[in-house]
Amino acid sequence: MPFTAATGDWSLKILSSGFEQSQMLTVSEPAHITGPLSWWHGPLDVERLALGSVSLFVNAINAMDAQLLGGAYGRAEILASQVAAAFGSMAHLRIAGEKTQGFAQHSGFYRCADGWIRTHANYPHHEQRLLRAVGAGADTTLQAALIHHTAFQAQELIVGSGGVAAKVQTRKQWLESVSGKAAQEGHWAQFTHHQGTGQQSWTPDPQGNGPLSGLRVLDLTRVIAGPTATRTLAAFGAQVLRIDGPLLPELSAQHIDTGFGKRNTVLDISSSAGKARMNQLLEQADVLICGYRSGSLSRLGFGTEALQLKYPNLIIAELNAWGHDGPWMGRRGFDSIVQAACGIADIYQSEDGSPGALPVQALDHATGYGLAAAMVSLVQARAQTRRVGSVRFSLARTAEALCAFGPPLDSVQEVDPPLLGRRPSAYGILDYALTPFTVNSEPLDFRAAPPAYGQDQPIWL
Repeated sequence: MPFTAATGDWSLKILSSGFEQSQMLTVSEPAHITGPLSWWHGPLDVERLALGSVSLFVNAINAMDAQLLGGAYGRAEILASQVAAAFGSMAHLRIAGEKTQGFAQHSGFYRCADGWIRTHANYPHHEQRLLRAVGAGADTTLQAALIHHTAFQAQELIVGSGGVAAKVQTRKQWLESVSGKAAQEGHWAQFTHHQGTGQQSWTPDPQGNGPLSGLRVLDLTRVIAGPTATRTLAAFGAQVLRIDGPLLPELSAQHIDTGFGKRNTVLDISSSAGKARMNQLLEQADVLICGYRSGSLSRLGFGTEALQLKYPNLIIAELNAWGHDGPWMGRRGFDSIVQAACGIADIYQSEDGSPGALPVQALDHATGYGLAAAMVSLVQARAQTRRVGSVRFSLARTAEALCAFGPPLDSVQEVDPPLLGRRPSAYGILDYALTPFTVNSEPLDFRAAPPAYGQDQPIWL
């Protein structure tokens, strides 16, 4: 059955081939949204994707509260102005009064001999690999180096060196490519399920600090999509423990923006001690969310199939950039890179013919809220039926959902100024956008400031 969020004449669906008999995945009442349905100018209906993905989560959390908690928590609804703010959360974040940096110096569009390429160099190791791959350095700018390559040649040189880049393609080029065809396959959320044992499974607590109170979520994600999902679960009471490796720390501003309400630890799961600790965490976890490239965790003994056998009650979510099949499934990728490859950058080109971008990192954020919705539904299904599910998302598949919507259906209107929160943190005073949600008509704030990076012990509280 479809798990659907709809309002007016738009809808977004999570179709679940594995849950035909699970009635809680059918939403009979659309989420209530206060505010306009269109506010960003542009050729694609980004608002429909944003509102639809947030609505999926609201419908999921309301259904779970009603059916497992008897409505003890209260009804969640949506503020359109806060959806706009949440999807552009980094623009509203102030750390000790300072704005955060956007894209780094060498992240952006560059001309090649026959077209354009989009690079991503926000992480220092990606920047180093990018410059080295094309021979840029002290005496040669990145633009000067790239102009001597075709866009495809540059893309393959950079990717082959462990960097991140994509040739800017038209929709037609992407859809006709092997990678593009793979990205179109399957539903936006791809579910599987099996029968769990019912042991060590979370049960709802009407007296808890939210409908997900006590739910243990192990967060192995980075950047925006996965951390947005887990930040959302934390806002509704889940205990989220994010694990980062010791070698490649997260960007500070990115950690702060997506770290509200979580705990954070650094753990080397490639070491014997780290693996042992990781297994101890998994034994008591309810949910595991993985955002690394396909196969990355399998090499360390934490692949999905192995985990399902060892921990039959563990709900598992996976997300990556390019999907879980096809020739690009193991490639690095980010929202901006997916936009370039799949034709969105071409659709948003400026009058001079240079490529453009969505007004926000909408593929990341929408994937995050859709993922959070799927997690809540899987948690409810396990609590009611002992059926344990897993789900897969990809940014490329979210891009296909956005493009399928076509142009905006509603006229552009102004949204209200965003509701901002302020609180002290280990990084100084933080000013930030509140969540997109109201509960019982009151705006929902996050439960705690982001912790200092790596400050927490790798244990469950």
